[in-house]
Amino acid sequence: MDAPEPDQTPFEAVSAQTTRLGRIYQSYLDKSTPYTAYRWIGTAVLLLLFFLRIVVAQGWYIVCYSLGIYLLNLFLAFLQPKIDPSLTQDEDLEDGDAGSSLPTKKDEEFRPFIRRLPEFKFWHSSTRAIAISFLCTWFSIFNVPVFWPVLVVYFLILFSLTMRRQIQHMIKYRYVPFSFGKARYDQRSGH
Repeated sequence: MDAPEPDQTPFEAVSAQTTRLGRIYQSYLDKSTPYTAYRWIGTAVLLLLFFLRIVVAQGWYIVCYSLGIYLLNLFLAFLQPKIDPSLTQDEDLEDGDAGSSLPTKKDEEFRPFIRRLPEFKFWHSSTRAIAISFLCTWFSIFNVPVFWPVLVVYFLILFSLTMRRQIQHMIKYRYVPFSFGKARYDQRSGH
């Protein structure tokens, strides 16, 4: 009357399926890595659908505001260098070594701009946040009644102040996080 022991416990079976689904998801992420433009177009379409849902439903403004703050936070991390020059400059002054700043002359060593948040992680986090926010708009518990013009004005003020501070930081420490305005040299001639 003893039943044979199962090969896996229910927890192990769920864990195995979760691991399998995680690997499939990661393989799709890996396959999408070289298609930067298509990934961002898909994210823009998802964001457009989210905004369309907000406008048509006339609600969930707090979800939209939260998404805006999160995307602003991600964008600022995307613009900042991995090693903040203001922090390293403070450390260098304490140590008496002022030579590890960004290169300013032609003969100084070139140091590439390394982002705090790489482009792929920025895209992945943004897309995931937009998808979660879109999902939240289908549940009435997240539809908190607020006066949305106040949220829009507050977001615009917050955006302008943080971007102004970030641009001043970029000017002060002479770094440009984008490559489309930088000079390109021919590899064959060495210039």
